[in-house]
Amino acid sequence: MEKVIFFDVANTLLYKPDLYATMLNVFNQFGIAVDRDELEKKHKLLSEIILFPDKTSADFYQHFNKELLLLLGLKPEEALLNEIFKSCTYLPWQPFDDTKVIHQIVSRKGILSNWDKSLKSKLENYFNLSFDWVLGSEDKGVRKPELRFFELMITESKVTPEQIVFVGDSLKLDIIPALSLGINAVLIDRLHLYPNANVPVIHSMESILNFID
Repeated sequence: MEKVIFFDVANTLLYKPDLYATMLNVFNQFGIAVDRDELEKKHKLLSEIILFPDKTSADFYQHFNKELLLLLGLKPEEALLNEIFKSCTYLPWQPFDDTKVIHQIVSRKGILSNWDKSLKSKLENYFNLSFDWVLGSEDKGVRKPELRFFELMITESKVTPEQIVFVGDSLKLDIIPALSLGINAVLIDRLHLYPNANVPVIHSMESILNFID
């Protein structure tokens, strides 16, 4: 039975490599010592709770960063928040190194991601391949974790849920809704945040080959 594979994008295929180093730089300017591992983990887990809009704004980032500072045990002073926003917002995206394995996948490939209308051009810029389906939330008018969005993977690919492998980095936004429809969802957990996860987990995209061969 032929399988097709869909990917989430943000923090699954693409990430902002300078984000944490830039944030730590800001903290250093304010005389604050923050452990990088703690920052990465709390930033990632906060992203599980606060849903990113298709188009982010200054107000959204100020709210997110305020909650992040509180998680780090820091008082959200206005000057610190403003410097984090100025230094860290809209940093460039880059593919994870392990996404090179996508070129080895012969199955048909698609994208399902909460993203604005720039999604297709972003993918073309970063990956030298054509995805068979690119389903972006702003373009489709529905977003994760709504089941209607995941149902589009089934209707547009014209295969059964059991033939779809979907890779995402969020239990809440990706894995749980996909599994509820019978889709083979795989959590990519590069930071090893979920040692007790009772769902299929990989720690590098290279391991996805085990789910489609």
